[in-house]
Amino acid sequence: MTHRPLSHLRVLDFGHYLAGPMVGMMLADMGAEVIRVDPPGGPRWRDPAFDMLSRGKRSLVLDLKTQAGRQAALDLAARADVVIENFRPGVMERLGLGPAALRAANPGIVTLSLPGFASADPEFAGLPAWEALIAARTGQFTDMGLNRRLMGINPSFTPLGMASAYGATFGAMSVLFALGARDRNGGEHIEVPLASALFEGLVYNSEQVQDYPERYKSPREVELDRRAAESLPMNLPFEDLWPLLDPFYRTYTCADGRGFYVVACSIKGHQRRALAVLGLHDLAENLPDFDAYLDRADWPADWALRNFPVGPKDRARVAGAMQAAFLTRTSAEWEALFGAAKTPGTAQRSTAEWLGDPHALASGLVLEVDDPRHGRMRQMGNLAWLADDAGAMVKRPGPEPDDLRPDLAAILAEPPRPAPVVAGPATGWLEGLRVLDLTNVIAGPTIGATLARFGAKVTHVQPVQPSVDPWNAVVFGLQAQRGKESVLLDLGREAGRAALDRLLAGADVVTMNGTDAQRDALGLAPDRLAALNPALILVQLDAFGGPRRGPKSDHLGYDDLAQAATGVMLRFGGGMETPEEHAHFGTIDVLTGFCACVALGAALERRRVTGRGGVARAALAAAGEMIQAQFMYDFAGRGPWNEPSGRTAQGWDVFYRCYRASDGWMFFAAPTERAAALSRVPDLADLAEREEDAGLASALSQRFAARKVVDWATTFAGGSAGIVPLGSLHATRDAALHIESEGPLDIRHATYRAVRHDRHPMGRWVDLVAPNAVRPDKAPITLPGPAPKYGAHTRMVLEGAGYAQDQIDAMIADGVASESWSARYLPE
Repeated sequence: MTHRPLSHLRVLDFGHYLAGPMVGMMLADMGAEVIRVDPPGGPRWRDPAFDMLSRGKRSLVLDLKTQAGRQAALDLAARADVVIENFRPGVMERLGLGPAALRAANPGIVTLSLPGFASADPEFAGLPAWEALIAARTGQFTDMGLNRRLMGINPSFTPLGMASAYGATFGAMSVLFALGARDRNGGEHIEVPLASALFEGLVYNSEQVQDYPERYKSPREVELDRRAAESLPMNLPFEDLWPLLDPFYRTYTCADGRGFYVVACSIKGHQRRALAVLGLHDLAENLPDFDAYLDRADWPADWALRNFPVGPKDRARVAGAMQAAFLTRTSAEWEALFGAAKTPGTAQRSTAEWLGDPHALASGLVLEVDDPRHGRMRQMGNLAWLADDAGAMVKRPGPEPDDLRPDLAAILAEPPRPAPVVAGPATGWLEGLRVLDLTNVIAGPTIGATLARFGAKVTHVQPVQPSVDPWNAVVFGLQAQRGKESVLLDLGREAGRAALDRLLAGADVVTMNGTDAQRDALGLAPDRLAALNPALILVQLDAFGGPRRGPKSDHLGYDDLAQAATGVMLRFGGGMETPEEHAHFGTIDVLTGFCACVALGAALERRRVTGRGGVARAALAAAGEMIQAQFMYDFAGRGPWNEPSGRTAQGWDVFYRCYRASDGWMFFAAPTERAAALSRVPDLADLAEREEDAGLASALSQRFAARKVVDWATTFAGGSAGIVPLGSLHATRDAALHIESEGPLDIRHATYRAVRHDRHPMGRWVDLVAPNAVRPDKAPITLPGPAPKYGAHTRMVLEGAGYAQDQIDAMIADGVASESWSARYLPE
C-alpha cells in the first residue's frame, strides 16, 4: 500500500465544514498525504461527520494570525503539491497565504478555493457560504419537484449537502487535472464557487426547450399545465398523485409493507423484463410496442412500450396489475428476483438501514473504521476509486489534534518542490486527451461532457438501433452530449467490434456505464483492454458497484434507485408511507459523473507517474451517500436520526430556516451566532433573550413578515449570519442568460451563467447552464457548442480510424454503422 494512486502527492487542507474537507478526504482515500491545518483550539466544526471527513489525514495546529504560523504554512506549501481552502473570499490573502504568496513559495503548487459564491461577483461575493443560503439563492428549495408543485408545497427544505458535494467533486477533479498539466502550465489557482457548482449539478432542472413537444411531458406535467390554464389551485393530496405516476417509474408496496421502487422506463426491454418478473406476461403481450423515434403523427397507437410515459388508457391497469403482483412477496424477495432478471428495482431503505446493508458493507460502499472518539464507526466508503487499489478498503481514522507535530521538522528538512519549466501559453488541462464515450442517459455522458470543457477530444459511440427512447437520449442529451463527436456503430456484430477496437487502440480513455458483466460483454474487460492498449484507462460507473464485489454488484440501477436504496427518498418524503424521489432530475446522476471524473483524475496521475492504465470507478450509490455526508455514519451511542425530513420541513431550527417576508420567502442562516445575531438588529434585539423554542420561531416569523426581503438582507449583510431571497432555478437561469449568437461568453465574473443555443441543429433554441463552476487562473475552459445529432460524425470518425470511403459506404449499407436514428433531431 506504499504505492497507491496518489501516494506521491502532499496536500494541505485548510478546509472547514463540508466542501473543503470533502475534497481532502477524496484525495486521502486514494492515497494522498493530506495534512489538515487546524486553528488553535481545534477544528471549527466538532461533529462525527467531520471526523469521517478527516479520515486518512494528519493534523497540524497553526495560528495563522501570527507570523510564525504563517511562515510555517508557507514552508509546508513549498513542500506540497496542493492547497485546499474554503474561506470567504479575501481571507487567505489577508493572512498572507493567497495564491500569489503560495506560488512565490512554490511555483508549481495547485491551489483550490471553494467560496460560496464567485469572488469576482459584485452582487454575491460577500454572502456567507452556509449550505442552505447557497441552495436557497440558487433555487434548490423552490418548485421542488412535480409532486410538491401539485400539492402546493412551496418552498420545500432539504438538508442534503448538494452544493458542497458538487463543489467538492469539481474541486477534486480540477486539482488532479491541473497537476497533470504542470509540466505545460506550471502552478495553477482554481476557484470553484459552490453556488456555480450547484447550478451546474441541477442543470436538467433549468433546461428549457422552445416549443417542447407534448409527447415528452409526464402525466404530472400535463396536470400542472391543465391546472395553470384553468386557474385551478395546486392542492392535490399526496394519495391522489397515484394515478399520475408512470407504472414503470414509481414505488409499490410489498407484502411486508415496505416500498419497492421501480425504474424500468425508456430503456428497450426493461418494461417487458419488469412485467415478466412480476408474472404479467399476458399483459406485456397486449401492450403497444413500436419504434420510439417515430413522430407522434406516425404512431400506430397512442403510446409505445419502449417510450416514456405510458399512455393514459393503459396507465391505471398496468399500475394496478403491478401493485397486485408486488403484494404477493416481500421487498427482499422482489429485490433478489429483479436483480437476477437484470431489471432495475430496489427496496426502499432509510439511511440507517443502508449503513447496515450487507451489500453496502461487503462491497465497500460502506466501511467500518475504528475511530478513537466514537469506537467502531460505519461510514460512507470511497466516492471515487481505482479498481486495483487495495487501499481503498482500508481507512485510517481522523487524526488526534496536532499529531503531525513530531514529524514536522523532518518534512521541513525536505527540499522544496522543484519549479516546473513552462514554455509557451497555458493550454487546457486535458488538451490532447482522446476519449471514447460509450455511455447513455445522464450519469455516464456527464463524464465526457465535463472532460470536453478541459480540452479533451470526446467521441460518443452509440448503437445503430437506439436502446434508449428520445426523452432520455435526445432531451437529456441536449446537455449531456455537448462538445462531443457522435458515431453510430453496431457493437453486437464483428465488424462493429473491429471498428471499436481501432478506436480503442488510439484512445487514452474509454467510458461506460454498466455492471462488470455488461462491461465484459462489450469487450471492455480490463485484461482485454490492457492487451489492446496498456496505457488505456477505462472509466466505469454503475449503480451498486464498490471496491469489492457484493451480492448486488450486478444489479442494474438508475438515479432514483440509488436514492431509494441509500435513504434519500424516505428522508425527502418523510417515511416509508410517503417516499418521494428527490425533487430534482439528475440529483445523483450528475454527481456520479463528476465522481467518475475524480477517479479518472487519479488514474491519469498514476499513469503520469507509472505509465500504466487501469480502471477508474464510481457508483450511483456512493454519490447517494455523498449528498448525505452530514449524517452518513453510525456507531454505538449515535444521536437520533432527527435531521429535517418530509414535506413540511422548513429548515434545521429557528436560526436556520425559511421565513416569509412581506414580499416573499427568504432563508435566514445564523447557525453559529444564533441569538447573538439578533441582538445586533434593533427590530429583533429583544428576541435575543428568548428561549430557543417554538415560541421564538413564531415571534421571528411575525417580525420577518413586517419587512421586505431586501431590507432584512441588508440588515444582516457583512456578518457570518445572512439572509437571501428564495430563488428558483428558472429565475436564476433567466437572469444569467447569454444568447450564443451574440458572441463569446464571459464565465469568470458572475456566479451564475446560462446559454441560449439559438442556432441549435435541433431547429429549436435551448437554454442550458454554462460550464462555469471551474475557474482556473491560467488554463482555458472550452465552452462547448450544441450537442450534435446522433450519428452526425460517423463518416468522419471512421475515416479517422483508417477506413476508406468505400468501406464506410459498405458498413452503412450493411447496418454496421449509421448516420442517424431519425429524420428529425428531436422526434415530435
